[in-house]
Amino acid sequence: MNLSTLLQAYFPTQAHSDAEIISLAENSSRADEKTLFFCIAGANADGHNYAEDAYRRGCRHFVAEKPLALPTDARIFYCDNTRRALAHIAAAFYGHPSHQMRLVGITGTKGKTTTALLLAHILNRTGIPCGYIGTNGVQYGEICQKTANTTPDPITLQKHLRDMLAAGIQTAVIEISSQALMQYRADGTCFESVVFTNLTSDHIGIHEHPDFEHYRACKRRLFHEFGAKSIVCNLDDPATPDMTCGSDAEIHTCSLEDVSADFCAKDLRIFKDSEAYGIEFALFHAQDHALCRLPLMGSFNASNALLAAAVARTSFSVSLARITAALADAAIEGRSEIVRLPNGAVAVIDYAHNGESLSRLLSSLREYTDRRLIVLFGSVGERTQLRRAELGTAAASYADLAILTSDNPGKESPDAIIQDIAKAFEGSKTPYLAIPDRAEAIRAALKETQNGDLLVLAGKGHETYQLVGSQKLPFSEKELLVY
Repeated sequence: MNLSTLLQAYFPTQAHSDAEIISLAENSSRADEKTLFFCIAGANADGHNYAEDAYRRGCRHFVAEKPLALPTDARIFYCDNTRRALAHIAAAFYGHPSHQMRLVGITGTKGKTTTALLLAHILNRTGIPCGYIGTNGVQYGEICQKTANTTPDPITLQKHLRDMLAAGIQTAVIEISSQALMQYRADGTCFESVVFTNLTSDHIGIHEHPDFEHYRACKRRLFHEFGAKSIVCNLDDPATPDMTCGSDAEIHTCSLEDVSADFCAKDLRIFKDSEAYGIEFALFHAQDHALCRLPLMGSFNASNALLAAAVARTSFSVSLARITAALADAAIEGRSEIVRLPNGAVAVIDYAHNGESLSRLLSSLREYTDRRLIVLFGSVGERTQLRRAELGTAAASYADLAILTSDNPGKESPDAIIQDIAKAFEGSKTPYLAIPDRAEAIRAALKETQNGDLLVLAGKGHETYQLVGSQKLPFSEKELLVY
């Protein structure tokens, strides 16, 4: 692509250039003579320090925030935000795929993945081919790929959207994380509808958001800066008015508690049979209603289903009857995922990785058993210690036995992480075991379970790896349970 054409996406007044650009890069190892290189200042490395390496590899065109000491044949385009420039230029490089698609963006502290996958499932089941991008990877048609982040970097995001279009997929649901909004990964992307699930304190720390206000402000961007015509929001969450206030979009509300909401659930009750554990409720919208039998546990999943149903109904005109028929066979990897054990116990694999989500999960699971509730969990290394205290408190409050182990410890000592969690059990009547090796911990948990018990494996969910030191090691909880 002509460099001048590309630069117009963010530098409308730059001088003319006939240079041909065939790739964009923020990693100097991927740069060559036809690359436009973006100097991104990250948490662990500053791309400005790698501009010289990109130059040595043949690159002559750079976007930077700080002065670069490069030979005179290098063309440098300065701006105040290279992350934002990259997002807009990446969208232009791939032909602005979002302008040719119907995109739904979903944000919130909890429920993004479940809501997004439920919506994609509804649309696909009702004849609207829909792609998904988020924590559980990239999915469309027969394609299923892993992603490094919930919301990919701008180059990867725009390429996925262009690939979807090439495959005939014109609708997609994308999880938009707070870090993605903070780092402008989705800028340059147009959303037809956006969804707010909820907001609680999380992702606050040295390498994340400096405080809760910053976290909330980043989430709020999705509802005011991406051109959405429609907002679907959770009326039960107190942050909803702040998220939506001042928006010109059409607002659709969902609630498990307020019958005046546009979409509401009534008569919630649990069910469990030989096929699934889940929740049933009557789904109401306007003068219509339908019975929903959702094979996911917990009222919070009813809330997620309401949000998905609201988007399907208001943006895609899917009837409530077809929505509830699709929800009846929904299954989401690593979210309240059931694995029946040979001894009559049931294991539940879930991604719950903070105190709020673990509390909601465990309190909901209490309704499904009159035997023991055993929870196995850890906490991510090199993150805020507040999360560890909250996880420990949740387990101590609801479990009959807790098994403290590793999650993704990274370069932090698993024993130190466990010690931080264990402080929450001081004075608690809930016993706990500390087994740092997660595979060993799961084997110990399986020996502990008896007929009728519920064993919860929390924190890893869909993940098939563990981050230990600088390594990403293969690790599958489901395989350990089955074999």
